[in-house]
Amino acid sequence: MLRFDQARRAAERQVTADIHRQTAIDFALALLGTTLVSLLAGWIVAGRALRPVARITATARRVAAEGDLGERIALEGPADELRELADTFDTMLERLDRTFASQRSFVANASHELRTPLAIMRAEIEERLDDPCASEGELREMAVVVHDAVGRSEALIRSLLMLARGQDALRHREDVDLAEVGRAVVARSDPEAAERGIGIELACRPVHCRGDRELLERLVANLVENALRYNHTGGVVRLETELGDHSATLRVSNSGEVVPAEAVSQLFEPFFRVDSSRSRDSGGAGLGLSIVAAVAATHGGAASAAAREGGGLVVTVTLPAHAATPAAEHPASGRSKRIEQPEPEAVA
Repeated sequence: MLRFDQARRAAERQVTADIHRQTAIDFALALLGTTLVSLLAGWIVAGRALRPVARITATARRVAAEGDLGERIALEGPADELRELADTFDTMLERLDRTFASQRSFVANASHELRTPLAIMRAEIEERLDDPCASEGELREMAVVVHDAVGRSEALIRSLLMLARGQDALRHREDVDLAEVGRAVVARSDPEAAERGIGIELACRPVHCRGDRELLERLVANLVENALRYNHTGGVVRLETELGDHSATLRVSNSGEVVPAEAVSQLFEPFFRVDSSRSRDSGGAGLGLSIVAAVAATHGGAASAAAREGGGLVVTVTLPAHAATPAAEHPASGRSKRIEQPEPEAVA
């Protein structure tokens, strides 16, 4: 009986050991299989998840290597973080593409504008050099043509420098009264207006902003010069300043030829001219309103234009207002007249 019990217990221990060993083997195999399946699934999922990253990286490398800003990722799929990153990258490429295209166009136009007076000077000089019997009168005529061409080149270069300066960040700010600036600019423009039979109306109330006085004076001067240049005899130029809740508004309107509605939005582009009224014969280089827009943007404001009913243009510049003690108004000089209560212009 004792031997039977010992044999039974030995058999039970053997069975238990076999069960434990088999369980351990099964568990190890299951763990190994689960690990392999997890690694495979993770590799597949990670590959699918990181595929957009690889696509973004490949596009960025192509753009860096080839310089082709027309490349786009155009990632499709759920609106997750990677899709947002790809869309942001595409937006950046689009803006860079537009910027570089604009710069190329600007350089080409500037080169053309500068080449024209140089070609005129070369032609005049070569014509006189080829004529050993040129009279003093002919030489004087050549000198006048060359002088005008040099003046045109200087004016263009000054405008280009002013445009570049207007696009830079302001390093110095001071309190500027736009009404005072407007009166000063109109006073300087009165002789030209009187000579051409154009009246200038002033409706200036003290409107203060902070900025570069020289740039703001150039902004106002460009608007007044533009309004006089593209006007007609017996026409009118009106300069107004208004103070809003948080804005200082300068508005210059002028009579003149009808400006096509489709051309209004392009007036602030460099070297743009409306065919009939904004030609090189008028003396402008097509940078006046571009400088206005650049200076306004540098001061945290904006410039806009609208065709005036009956012909002409209304240009409005809005800048952040600055609280200051209103200065006393001074009467304008020359043919200008000051209007205390301005009436709104009719704008098409």
